[in-house]
Amino acid sequence: MSLNIFEGLNKEQKEAVETTEGALLVLAGAGTGKTKVLTSRIVNILNQKLANPTEILAVTFTNKAAKEMMQRVEGLLGYSANGFWIGTFHSIGLRILRRHYLEAGLGPNFTILDTSDCESIIKQILIEKNIDTKKYPPKMVADKISRLKDRNILPDSISNEDNQIIGNIYLKEIYTAYQRQLRELNCVDFGDLLLLCVDLFRQFPDTLAHWQERFKYIMVDEYQDTNAVQYLFIKILAYKHRNICAVGDDDQSIYSWRGADITNILRFEKDFLGAKIIRLEQNYRSTTPILKVASSVISQNSDRHDKTLWSEKNSESNVKLYEAFNSKQEADFIATTINDLIRKGYRYNQVAILVRSAFLTREIEERLMFNAVPYKFIGGSRFYDRLEIKDIIAYLRLVYQPLDDMAYLRIINTPKRGIGGASLDKIRNYARSNNLSFYNASIDLIGKSVVPAKVEKELTEFVNNFENWKKLLDSKSLGEITKIVAEESCYMEMWETENTVEAKGRIENIKELYTALESFSSLEEFLEHVSLVSDIEEENEDNKVVVMTLHGAKGLEFDVVFLAGWEDGIFPNQRSLEDTGDSGLQEERRLAYVGITRAKNDLYITFARNRQVYGNWQSSIGSRFIEEMNYNFVEKLNENESSNRAYEDPFINKAFYGERAKTTSGEGFAKNVNNIASGLKAGVRVNHSTMGEGEIITINGPIATVRFDKDGEKKIMASFLSVIKDS
Repeated sequence: MSLNIFEGLNKEQKEAVETTEGALLVLAGAGTGKTKVLTSRIVNILNQKLANPTEILAVTFTNKAAKEMMQRVEGLLGYSANGFWIGTFHSIGLRILRRHYLEAGLGPNFTILDTSDCESIIKQILIEKNIDTKKYPPKMVADKISRLKDRNILPDSISNEDNQIIGNIYLKEIYTAYQRQLRELNCVDFGDLLLLCVDLFRQFPDTLAHWQERFKYIMVDEYQDTNAVQYLFIKILAYKHRNICAVGDDDQSIYSWRGADITNILRFEKDFLGAKIIRLEQNYRSTTPILKVASSVISQNSDRHDKTLWSEKNSESNVKLYEAFNSKQEADFIATTINDLIRKGYRYNQVAILVRSAFLTREIEERLMFNAVPYKFIGGSRFYDRLEIKDIIAYLRLVYQPLDDMAYLRIINTPKRGIGGASLDKIRNYARSNNLSFYNASIDLIGKSVVPAKVEKELTEFVNNFENWKKLLDSKSLGEITKIVAEESCYMEMWETENTVEAKGRIENIKELYTALESFSSLEEFLEHVSLVSDIEEENEDNKVVVMTLHGAKGLEFDVVFLAGWEDGIFPNQRSLEDTGDSGLQEERRLAYVGITRAKNDLYITFARNRQVYGNWQSSIGSRFIEEMNYNFVEKLNENESSNRAYEDPFINKAFYGERAKTTSGEGFAKNVNNIASGLKAGVRVNHSTMGEGEIITINGPIATVRFDKDGEKKIMASFLSVIKDS
């Protein structure tokens, strides 16, 4: 016997559950109970006998969300939901392909390849076509093919714009060969699960008609996150009955970099004429001040459906805004405030620290450890445990101690040097026979023809590099030495060539390591520090502060949230603004909204006026999102602290009072930015930490257009530039 599905629903939620016929868009703001609406609606359709369980399709994005939806439906029905069509997009696509494998060009019992297997196939194709896999890594090519599949692009429909040259041939040829190889192996990759379904529907109208008739009711969770092929999959299936309910929040569309298209939810009314829209605006998670601040920020976006969150959770505790003199002070504030909260009764696992980019966590992590605050990094490893950081540290360990065989083995083929297992065995045997370390054995073997000539050449270059790096210890800073090591070893080039989102994050982390090293007086001191912080283990695995990126935090909630690093150029992210302009700024603002609405009771937003980025100190200005906040619900924690006014900056003071110019092109705004970046003007030669030297063409507000000597014309944050003297 099913439960009363309307119990506990508010007016708007009840209306959404009762609206069963026609197209319905439920705009569900953060924390407004969208899953409850979806599951109650499924049960209502069943209770009214409008459809059988197998005639309802409910799709979402993650296995976790699908499992929760299934469990809630079972709880409301009072019996098992096995056999229901509730699952992720890809699991639903797989179920359909299993039934129509012949039409899809597959054999029975086809298998799904994982990422590493797909990259192996692509690597073999590249080798066969004489393409350098170091210059064009298989992972990078696989990522390009995956993005094409997300956009519902098969090899025969690839455009000239997308058909990039990879080595000496076009991407289309590689894509075609890859798909052919998958079919020969009777395999599909993850992207095929929907791509082949949509193609199946296109080629076989009778098959399409069967599934259109089958699914009388279709429900889609997180509709704002759909990409092109997911959108087409749903739109095609809903064509006959048109009983589609899309639930989502355009204000939380933050995944364009992996194919999500916000226009899918914005054009829902055009796709399904006569669609009804219901707004869920009552938030059950956050206090009124938090929601007021969130609404004031997101209201600056133009590409959105208007809605305003409200809550019955009134609180006298406003959003806290903390301006630090530098990033070290910001990190210390976060760590000491958390300990204050623990003394007041909070548990560590009720607290989260959210950042725009993972490299920002390094200083925060170190201050957490110094203050004995247990934490865990979600969505990856702690800073010093990240693969790229451990690799670079292994290089430094071998510079410091040539007897370190573990470090040698970690980096001898990272990046690839063609030193295979047989050659390594020879080095290992020689080292043991002569009581030498692997590094010293490598030196000894040069010129003895024990290993192949090509390997001996690589060993010679490897050893020469290390001998040169050792000589730098007395003349250069640790940050400078590490940068030289990362570049001359071709380690940085390895990630730059891969050119994926993950690779860009690793590059950011390595550059942050340069910054970390500048505070140590010797390599020995740094390596001891790393050993100590890496050995810290907490007995209670569950009771830890959560540290994660804003993208990873979507869908989560915490009693207390710290949003750190809110400075222009970091957040909003400068690269996002340069690559995608206003649409990038709007997505960054949606990311800010997501961060703010993760907090249930207390929210702290922090920024630093001075931050060391990639080894260089830069003056910073508070994020433009800070000026957009409703200051009736903001408490400025350290407004009168003299320690933070060591270098008085009227622009930042104005930011606290909301007096900052409302447009980046305003004269006052440009004047203040130029006060910060003094000496920057058209015609001046400047230097950038990663792009090198160039000449300023124009400055408009915080953005400078620079013609770089190597990279050509780029738009860049003015605060990222330094004037070259005598230019």
